[in-house]
Amino acid sequence: MKKPNILFIVADDLGYADLGCYGGRGFDGTGRESVSPELDKLAANGMLFTDGYANSPVCSPTRFALMTARYQYRLRGAAEEPISSKSRCSTTLGLPPEHPTLPSMLKGAGYATALIGKWHLGFEPNFGPLKSGYDEFFGPLSGGVDYFTHCDSRGVHDLWQSEKDIVKERFESGYLTDLITERALDYVKRKDSNKPFFISLHYTAPHWPWETRDDAALAEEIRDNIFHLHGGNIHSYRRMIHHMDEGIGRIARLLKERGELDNTLIVFTSDNGGERFSDNWPLVGGKMDLTEGGIRVPYIAHWPAVIKSGQVSSQQCLTMDWSATMLEAASAMASEPYPLDGQSLYGLLADSSKTFERPMFWRMNHRSQRAMRLGNFKYLRVDGHDYLFDLTQDARERANLGKHQPERLAAMRDAWEAWNVTMPAIPEDATVSLGYGRADMPQR
Repeated sequence: MKKPNILFIVADDLGYADLGCYGGRGFDGTGRESVSPELDKLAANGMLFTDGYANSPVCSPTRFALMTARYQYRLRGAAEEPISSKSRCSTTLGLPPEHPTLPSMLKGAGYATALIGKWHLGFEPNFGPLKSGYDEFFGPLSGGVDYFTHCDSRGVHDLWQSEKDIVKERFESGYLTDLITERALDYVKRKDSNKPFFISLHYTAPHWPWETRDDAALAEEIRDNIFHLHGGNIHSYRRMIHHMDEGIGRIARLLKERGELDNTLIVFTSDNGGERFSDNWPLVGGKMDLTEGGIRVPYIAHWPAVIKSGQVSSQQCLTMDWSATMLEAASAMASEPYPLDGQSLYGLLADSSKTFERPMFWRMNHRSQRAMRLGNFKYLRVDGHDYLFDLTQDARERANLGKHQPERLAAMRDAWEAWNVTMPAIPEDATVSLGYGRADMPQR
């Protein structure tokens, strides 16, 4: 079989239960009308993962792992939780151009590569997608931008075509979710037919500000604070997901029309758990938390040439495992000086019963959090308190088994400590940027 095309779709701050195929409540709160019929279709015709995890509960650290197929903690920039727009002049807070990446390794295997959407791995001129393996780039460099003005939280215009800010060359108006979709469609139509393609399709939806296609008037109102703390609701939020879903459906149909869908590996996920208006049921917590709601995310894989329809996998996996999977699917070689931490899922795509044990580790500067999952059990520390949960019985992490199974708790704590020794320490100058706190809204 010839090398597959690869389409890696990443939503921004999407909750575990937001999609219809994950039990989402839909537009009317009943689930009768799903917000995500196109993604639901990809899941029904492919493989849905029940126990997929983000490498971090916040955006840019997960993206470091996605790009390198390695634990993000190995790189200084990923210690920022997350990289903020204050880092524009930094020469250290970004993805080092010399580090091998998923797109650079795929490029070495003969792929055409494009990032369409969010980067959030450091700013020009020191960092950028074209310096890290992408042939083309369209999207914002920072973490969040207004959907209509395309300005970041400091009011700086942030929509780029390759290495040029579009506002300096040609202002591009429109709703950002739709612009990202249109660019992806254009790329598929004009790509080099002699090469397989790798597209990172990284939507900013449904990240704040809470703007649907019909909310252009909001852009002026919130231009001084796109955190949009005084606005938004579940209805606008669900509509934002639906706009993204419509675009994904259009891309899938174009691939089918061109006869390329069967041999295109499509992977969909979120960079971390849900935020203010997300639905994470039955999980607790969300973005910035190492409780399940902050790190367990939707995972959908669709590849008709390999994946049979209607598959459900309970394989425990991390974002960087998908990066390793894509490298194996493309017969791309990793760089020996940078061994992968990601573990390929390639073998189970053809047979969902081929699960394997996958120890997974996390840490956060925020609230001194740490976590490990191994099999059914999870070790968690938050604010100095240690917990042990059996996630198969207690996905909400309410029944602390630590005092009842002290040996297991101690063993998992020791395993986490042993893993942590292999990672660089969190730098003293690493920052945590929350954006809002208890004064803005009640906390979980």
